[in-house]
Amino acid sequence: MASRGSSTAVTRRDYRLTCEPEKVKAAGIVNEKLLSQYLHRIFPATEGTQHSAAYRKPLTFHNLDERLERLLSAGDSTEENIDQVADGRLGSSTVVLDHTSGFEGLLLVDDDLLGVIGQSNFSSIRATTCVFKGKWLYEVLISSQGLMQIGWCTLSCRFNQEEGVGDTPDSYAYDGNRVRKWNVTTTNYGKSWAAGDIVSCLIDLDEGNISFCLNGVSLGTAFSDISRGSGMAYFPAISLSFKESVAFNFGSRPLRYPIEGFRPLQDPPRIDLLKSQRLLGYLKNVLSTGIDIQEGKLVDRDPCAWQMQGEPTVLITLAHIFNHFAPLMCKVYLVEEVLMNFLLGILEGGGSVDEHPLIQHLLDLMWLLMEDYEIHECLKQLMMSLLRAYRFSPIVPDLGLQIHYLRLTIAILRHEKSRKYLLSNVLFDVLRSVVFFFIKSPLRVEEAGLQELIPTTWWPNRFNKEGKEIKDPSEESGEDRLRRRAYERGCMRLKKRIEVVEDLQVQILKLLLNNKDKGGGEASRYIFLNKFRKFLQENASNRGNPTVLCPPEYMVCFLHRLISALRSCWDEYKIRNPSARSSEEAYVPPQLFYNGKVDYFDLQRLGGLLSHLRKTLKDDLASKANILIDPSELQAATMDDLEEEDESTSTTAQRSSAALAIGGALARPSWLSSPTLGRANRFLSTAAVSLMNPRRPIGVPDKVKVRSLCVEQRTENDIEGHNANEGLLLGRPPEEPDHGITENSLLEILDGAVMMYNLSVHQQLGKMVGVSDDVTEYALALKDTEEKIKRCPKRRTDIMEELLKSQEVFSEKLNHLSRRLAWINVTVYSKEKMQDIYWLLQVCLRSIEHADRTGSLFAFMPEFYLNVAMNSYNALKNYFSPVSSMEELPGYEETLTRLAAILAKHFADSRIVGTDIKDSLMQALASYVCYPHSLRAVERISEDQQISMMKNLLAPYEQRPWAQTNWILVRLWRGCGFGYRYTRLPHLLKTKPEDANLPSLQKPCPSTLLQSHMADLLRKDPELASSFLNSVLNQLNWAFSEFIGMIQEIQQAAERLERNFVDSRQLKVCATCFDLSVSLLRVLEMTVTLVPEIFLDWSRSSSELLLRRLAQLLNQVLNRVTAERNLFDRVVNLRLPGLESVDHYPILVAVTGILVRLLIDSDSQGTPRATSVLLADPCFQLRSIQYLLGETEPSNTGTAATAPDKKHFSLQAYTDYISTEELSKVGKMLAYLSEESKQAAAATQPTSEEDLCPICYAHPISAVFKPCSHKSCKACINQHLMNNKDCFFCKATITGVEDYEKPAAN
Repeated sequence: MASRGSSTAVTRRDYRLTCEPEKVKAAGIVNEKLLSQYLHRIFPATEGTQHSAAYRKPLTFHNLDERLERLLSAGDSTEENIDQVADGRLGSSTVVLDHTSGFEGLLLVDDDLLGVIGQSNFSSIRATTCVFKGKWLYEVLISSQGLMQIGWCTLSCRFNQEEGVGDTPDSYAYDGNRVRKWNVTTTNYGKSWAAGDIVSCLIDLDEGNISFCLNGVSLGTAFSDISRGSGMAYFPAISLSFKESVAFNFGSRPLRYPIEGFRPLQDPPRIDLLKSQRLLGYLKNVLSTGIDIQEGKLVDRDPCAWQMQGEPTVLITLAHIFNHFAPLMCKVYLVEEVLMNFLLGILEGGGSVDEHPLIQHLLDLMWLLMEDYEIHECLKQLMMSLLRAYRFSPIVPDLGLQIHYLRLTIAILRHEKSRKYLLSNVLFDVLRSVVFFFIKSPLRVEEAGLQELIPTTWWPNRFNKEGKEIKDPSEESGEDRLRRRAYERGCMRLKKRIEVVEDLQVQILKLLLNNKDKGGGEASRYIFLNKFRKFLQENASNRGNPTVLCPPEYMVCFLHRLISALRSCWDEYKIRNPSARSSEEAYVPPQLFYNGKVDYFDLQRLGGLLSHLRKTLKDDLASKANILIDPSELQAATMDDLEEEDESTSTTAQRSSAALAIGGALARPSWLSSPTLGRANRFLSTAAVSLMNPRRPIGVPDKVKVRSLCVEQRTENDIEGHNANEGLLLGRPPEEPDHGITENSLLEILDGAVMMYNLSVHQQLGKMVGVSDDVTEYALALKDTEEKIKRCPKRRTDIMEELLKSQEVFSEKLNHLSRRLAWINVTVYSKEKMQDIYWLLQVCLRSIEHADRTGSLFAFMPEFYLNVAMNSYNALKNYFSPVSSMEELPGYEETLTRLAAILAKHFADSRIVGTDIKDSLMQALASYVCYPHSLRAVERISEDQQISMMKNLLAPYEQRPWAQTNWILVRLWRGCGFGYRYTRLPHLLKTKPEDANLPSLQKPCPSTLLQSHMADLLRKDPELASSFLNSVLNQLNWAFSEFIGMIQEIQQAAERLERNFVDSRQLKVCATCFDLSVSLLRVLEMTVTLVPEIFLDWSRSSSELLLRRLAQLLNQVLNRVTAERNLFDRVVNLRLPGLESVDHYPILVAVTGILVRLLIDSDSQGTPRATSVLLADPCFQLRSIQYLLGETEPSNTGTAATAPDKKHFSLQAYTDYISTEELSKVGKMLAYLSEESKQAAAATQPTSEEDLCPICYAHPISAVFKPCSHKSCKACINQHLMNNKDCFFCKATITGVEDYEKPAAN
């Protein structure tokens, strides 16, 4: 092997050649006497050998090998004797899990046969080695804390999917999930375990006892007097349920908690361990010994100040050491026990990693004196050990262990050659290095030391009627204030300690993002960039298979550290290049989306499939971006898409048939299952006993086409560009500035950060809010219990005792949750994390704005940019609020306005074709107009954008998702409608005034500005007004009819004798139809109020028809809802869960608002027209209007039709929500309609049956059709002609409609 990085270009064997006496002078070797003294000090004799003649003669490089062999072999015979004494064990000397015959069920086993994941109901597996006498132990790392039984079993034990280890006579197990021990029967035993715990399983076959330890602490003897004797030998074994995972250590690695007197099942490599420890001692001697050539003597020096300066004597000495040391450092046990501990010891002195250059020099030495395969394997095993130690080390108050391992990781990665090798071959290919950026949350508050950090706990204890915390400081008691401040101080102490870990993690990423280390190949940043892109591809392409995805909690931490490192690199480039943009102005330029330099793994684009966009927009690409698409590539892309569709279908079939063949669906291995946090795993199945690698096909060969990123071929020039080559920014559109934003590589990393948030970070941010909700829930329960204690009579000691127990339980739970919440608030919801998400939101907004300016090329933008913009705003508004407020962020108002402009413009953008993204935009806009601060932002966008938005909202409802559009219009009106100012449904507050679980609505915040734009559009565009209102009336007719049909089915089900269940889905749909009916009525109320002339100005072509249709629907609703003892009344009185919103009040006040506006608030011409149309409708009943004010329908005998204690609905009972003025208008309307109906009845002439409309039989004939001359009333023909031009009777095409007058009698 040629040496590297040194002027002495010789191999290990070459060093030995230079020791010949005649070459000493030429090689610069010190004189023979001084050399002998030096070598004697470096390689001192061991006890018992120092008097030998061989150890007294002068030492030279010529006889050094002989001495070194003797030193290393000393004690070998003793160790061999120890191994021979270790009887009582049967099986292979290397102990692993038995993947050939010793398992039951379906399992995933790691490639090293030490980690296992359950893939069926209750799978079991045992080890390959058993013991029959002596004292033995093994360790199990708990990767997940679910249902598992760990212990020992004999070969005769037979397990199945229901019975496992501990469920048969000769098997014994400990279950830390249920805190029990198992041997056919079960009893309480031990303590609860958590992920990251180490369970030690001990068996003493001399005494016949089995015991267990948890994290080195004995749980006591679990079983005594176990079966022993001839034929009785015990195997380590485990049974575990679905998705549970553990990692075994039988002795292949140093035991975490060795126990005196007990031996691991697999013997440690004692001889090699002794040799490596001695060689390490010799290496330490070299580091601490110097040669003063002028004085001719040896001197002591500080090992930390040692440098590899090319001294021949020292180098040849080291070469002899490494000739023996290097092969040993390929073994994981020795790397972990010897090398890692030695390197950690160098950093124990504290200070920054820069203050310990010795590790850099040692790595230089290793690269110089070890063969390539040796240093590669050594570094891989070293990083594996570090990653495993970091992830599974217990959390202590100062996070000291995690900090220690991260510091060593930084020291190793600071070495350029080591960093590049690890990046290229280990960190993302072999290891799950994202674990380095995660800070795990403690599951046991006590063991994490949070009680010392946060001795005083606090939780909210003041709530309003709705169960929400009262945050007014003036109402806080002095004791609560002191507790809260002490709790906040504890949180700050915790935050400072966690920030130390976070800073170290950011340092690791900065090393990986180094683009100046170009010695010997590509810079680290470009290696990292390609690996990072593959990481994203793996997580984006396997959304349906969570076992191969990076866990969301890991992604959250990785994203925050990546943003910190990215912004640091970005701003450093800005300092060097003042013309570049700072990170505060960062965005992703649009050319990344269409020039093909960055692969988005078939993620959906706004305009559809990429191949389709390249075909349809090829001319725009050529004219705007100077990008030409080769016709042959277009054809190839089209065929490629077709093949992928065909293959995906066949692949699905093959996978399902293969899964069936082995007895169940085989998921890929869990992301964090392996004890090495590596990737390779094996499938085990009882149904088809086989050993399968998941990276190979299962069953029928499976063609999986994965689009390659070609990252191996990408160079720095391909990414950054060079001379005329723009790299990633190829195809700059004219709308983009020609000066650089930042380095292109940072742009791609920024794009990846946005994608990461979309993949799983947002989901995790929402999930962690649950802890805060739990605190509130328990705090409410505790407060309720304390109030009950105050009210409890003294004589009821039994009740008082139970209440005090409940109080204690709730208090303990709140103590635990408040400390855990402190941890989550620091690691997930801190102000710094909020600023990261806010920065990402601003990046997305700028990127969308720049892409929008490119016109049709906007369609190439991936959908996830819009999703991240919407979701990050939602997270800032809803998830971080308990800790930090969004209003405190810089530029908050401007950011809200920019997001409002994007939502207003793009929710109906024709360039966006995806149904899901269009629905998301609509929902986001609906949420946006629901809150005052965001609604004001919508009102701050340009007037043209506001008008365009309202015009899109008023588009006809047919053939598009209209419910969200309608909700948006309703929210713009809430607060202005009749009795429409409530925040909680009034009828529910009347029946359950203290129920905090009742549904709550946002406070009304109407927009008069947007209402005025709506009114102008409807007033100036009769065609728009007619099509919009007809669609609203059609949907109202459908929604209310569906609602009535459903409550009929519910009523029938309720009347049956076996009425135990009503389908919850049916109840939900029923309530939705009711809510839709109410919202459509409110939109009609808004339209009637803002633009009454649409209905009342009969000079407009469609006004009379719209008014008649409106009157018909209003009468239909009133008759159905107000009839005494009718269907609606009976269903409402059932009070079924799921139908809480269904009641008289919401729908009747909406109808009343429309009627009052038409009949009372109209002008002198409008009121008579509305009255005549309403009274002319055959469905009109005056009693429905009387019902609004509580006037009941008299019975035939003139007495009340209902029992005297029957409570009738009346608007007068809701004075908290309906003003006095509104009630007086209802009274006027009733009086007016009563008088008008009497006059209409008196003036009505009897009509013969021949003169009635043959369609409705309600109105007289008033229209004749041309050319067929058939007749009907105007209402029927006008409504028919909206959808059909054929005659009712003869199907002839109607060309015109004329008024009909009955001819005078002869």
